[in-house]
Amino acid sequence: MTSPISFRSLLSPTATFKALAEATPNPMRVLFSYAIWLLLLPPAFAWLGAYAFGWRLGAENPLLLSPATLTLISIGYFALLVFGFVTTAIISRWMASTYGASDSLGLHFALIAVVGTPLAVASVAHLFPHVFFNVLVLIPTMIWSMYLLYKGLPIALRIPPERGMLMASSLVGWLLVAAVSLLGITVALWASGIGPSLGV
Repeated sequence: MTSPISFRSLLSPTATFKALAEATPNPMRVLFSYAIWLLLLPPAFAWLGAYAFGWRLGAENPLLLSPATLTLISIGYFALLVFGFVTTAIISRWMASTYGASDSLGLHFALIAVVGTPLAVASVAHLFPHVFFNVLVLIPTMIWSMYLLYKGLPIALRIPPERGMLMASSLVGWLLVAAVSLLGITVALWASGIGPSLGV
């Protein structure tokens, strides 16, 4: 059965979660027919914005990178997004047995895709790559995605709201650990000379 998710999920997430509760989506179909397009948006917007304006990191002058460097960074960005999406769906499925939720991998792929849709769309902020502007746009969007996770998880996975809250909190914990780990890895790589030079 095909997945009921589409970009309309952004406008009617509750209906989408209810439709998912009755569906058995194929994980590869969810990934390649919907999620992959979401995952392409942030790197594409980041490349275009950084090429046109350069990144503003709080200094007077923007950080300008060559198209080749921007392409490598965008490919890495995309690869990390795909890895994060797939591993989060797998972790969600792994947690499912603890909370009595559905263990359909396709359903977990679809759930994470719907919850991540606002963040992917809001990455249009990367077209103006100023750190403050991006934080201003993406933090409220992240709160929206977390709201969708807490609201939609128990509906889509067919579990009581209290169990859904606990499972959603566990997933948020996983995402926070992953984000902090990624920041640490990035700092370590840049400190060892792997990455764009920030020298004046």
